[in-house]
Amino acid sequence: MRAGVATLDITPTQPVWLGGFAARTKPMQGIRQHVFAKALALRDDRGATAVLVTADLLGFTRELSAAVARRAEQQFQIPRRLLLFNASHTHSAPVIGDALAAAYPLADADRTAIRAYTATLEGRLVDLIGRALADLSPAQLSFAQGLAGVAVNRRRTGNPEYPNVTDPDVPVLTVRGENGAIRAVVFGYACHNTTLDDDLVSGDWAGYAQAGVEAAFPGSVALFVQGCGADANPLPRHSEELAKIYGKVITDAVGEVVRGKSVAIEGTIQAAYQETSLPLEKPPSREEFERRATTGSAMERKYARMMLEQIALGTLPTAHLWQAQGWRIGRNFTLLALGGEVVADYALRFKREYGFRGLWVAGYSNDVFAYIPSRRVWQEGGYEGGGSMVPYGLPARFDGAVEDLVVEAVHSLMKALALP
Repeated sequence: MRAGVATLDITPTQPVWLGGFAARTKPMQGIRQHVFAKALALRDDRGATAVLVTADLLGFTRELSAAVARRAEQQFQIPRRLLLFNASHTHSAPVIGDALAAAYPLADADRTAIRAYTATLEGRLVDLIGRALADLSPAQLSFAQGLAGVAVNRRRTGNPEYPNVTDPDVPVLTVRGENGAIRAVVFGYACHNTTLDDDLVSGDWAGYAQAGVEAAFPGSVALFVQGCGADANPLPRHSEELAKIYGKVITDAVGEVVRGKSVAIEGTIQAAYQETSLPLEKPPSREEFERRATTGSAMERKYARMMLEQIALGTLPTAHLWQAQGWRIGRNFTLLALGGEVVADYALRFKREYGFRGLWVAGYSNDVFAYIPSRRVWQEGGYEGGGSMVPYGLPARFDGAVEDLVVEAVHSLMKALALP
C-alpha cells in the first residue's frame, strides 16, 4: 500500500456568508480559526487509487463534487467510485453554491461572493488531489474504533419521550510510513458542528479536534469524517470554551485509539458507487404556495416564492438522486459513505447487519441536499422528519418508503463489495 496526503487552507480572504444558520443577518465578521480541505490518497499493489477529500464546510453540493470528480478523472484517471468527498458540517464556513438558498437573506453582492468562492474552491480542490497523489509513498494502515460522549440526540429538546439515539463510535484509520512514523490520522464522529453560532469563521469542535490530533502526533495530518449525526448536537453549546472542550474530548478519544491496539489493513482496494432515486410526497398546491408567500417567516415566504418560480417553469422535482459509496480494503476495513444529513438510526442498523468492528459509516458525503430520516424519525416528524425541506428548497418531504429505499441501495452496494 502507498499513501499520500495534502492540506489546503480554504479560509475565505474576502467577506462571504457563512452557512448553516438562518438567523444570521450579515456575512462573516472575522476569523476565529482557519478552515481546511485535506486529501488522503491510497494506492494498492494493483494500482487501484482511491482519494478521500475532507473539508471544513457545511456540505459539498452535488454540483461541486461532480465538477471536481470530472476534472480529477480527466487529469489523474481517478474513477468516480474511487473519489469520496466528506464535509465536517461546520456551521461557521462559507456557503457553497446554491445550498440552502431559502435560508439566507442574501443581497446580490453576497451571491456574487459565494459564486466566486465556490468557483475558486473547485480548482483548488483538484490541485489538492494532485498534490496528495504526488505524495504517494509506501505506507502501513491500521484501523480501530474508540468511543466518545459529546453527542446528544437533539430531537429530545421539547420531546423528552423520544429516544436518545446516537452513534458514539470514534473510528480511526492511522497511516504510518515505512519507518513507523505517523503521517495521517483519519477519524470520525457523528455530531453536528454547531457549538458556535456567531459570524466568525471556524471549524467548530471538529476544527479544534483536528488541530489537537496534529499537535498530539507531530508531523501528521488529521482528516475528520463526519458520521451520521443529523439528529445529534453537542450539548450544551454556544461558546468557544465548549467548542474547545468538545474538541479536546474527541482528540483524547482518537489518541487512545492510535496508541492502542489496531488491526492492520492490508489488501486490495474495492470501490462501489450508486445513485438511488428517493421520491417525494405530493407537494402542496400552487394556491397553497401562493398563500405561504405572504405569511410566515421571511425564510418560509422566500421558500414559497422559489417553489412558485419552479412551478411556473414546470420543473418542480418529484424525487432526488441520493448517493451511496463504499470502499473496502482487504478483509478488515469498509467505509460506507452516505449522501445527505443521515440520522443515527442508519449507522446503527448497518453496523448491526455488517459488523461493528470493521465498518465505518459516514454521512454528509458527496452531496448534502436534505435530511435522510429513518422510518422512526419520518413517523415522528419534526425538522429532521421533513420540516427541513423548507431551507433545503425541496417541495415536499420524502415518501414514507425512504428507509426501505436507502437500505436496499446499501445492501446492493455491499454486495458489490462482497461484504457478507
